[in-house]
Amino acid sequence: MSVKIHHSVVGDGPNVVLLHGLFGMGSNLGALARALQDDYRVHSIDLPNHGRSGWLEDAGLAALAGVITGWLEDSELGNVALVGHSLGGKIAMQIALADPARVDSLVVADIAPVEYPSHHDQVFAALDAVCDAACQSRAEAAELMAGILREEDVIQFLLMSLYRTPDGTYQWRFNLKGLKENYVAVRHAPEASGMYGGEVLFVKGGDSDYILPEHEPQIRALFPSASVKIMQNCGHWLHAQQPRLFNSIVKRFLDAQR
Repeated sequence: MSVKIHHSVVGDGPNVVLLHGLFGMGSNLGALARALQDDYRVHSIDLPNHGRSGWLEDAGLAALAGVITGWLEDSELGNVALVGHSLGGKIAMQIALADPARVDSLVVADIAPVEYPSHHDQVFAALDAVCDAACQSRAEAAELMAGILREEDVIQFLLMSLYRTPDGTYQWRFNLKGLKENYVAVRHAPEASGMYGGEVLFVKGGDSDYILPEHEPQIRALFPSASVKIMQNCGHWLHAQQPRLFNSIVKRFLDAQR
């Protein structure tokens, strides 16, 4: 199934493709794109069902990876470096495992190649509440979500995907129904018939529990050349909490692969 992929491009040099996380959009990694653009041609993707990209009914990891791989082929980019945060990291891992020759190197930000339990129930409840209320302003949506979610940074992140419809109400730009229906599928571990032998950097938020010591055997089995860098004093949103450090870590890794 062909799905329109919205993306932006900056810079010139070897191709680097940035893949954002669940509920996000390509601009979430904009600071990284700007940090890389002097030395790389950086492609910031809106994943299917997110941002301004098309919607996909079957949006499990393999299907999402297939859409991005198809976009890479259509764009004639050749081999690329992939950088993915959270869900984007899982998709990047899936692409590398399914088509290793296409991926020069891989950066995975705060996610492991494992199945995760459900932990977005409150987020979905907040998103549904905003959708059902037909809010007349962003402030109204923020107040509504604050009654369900305690993390102000999460609320502000989600509000980035809120837009004003022609009738004056505010709705989510991402495909909320599709994300809910595919949530179990994207929590699964990437499918793998082999391993990816290229260089891989896992960047972990020091205060995050998304990459744990018990995940190391699976990481090593699928990515034997993997290294792990821990960013202290930040959580899952490490690229937003300490952008300069995150950007420098990613750039040093990519530079070392040239």
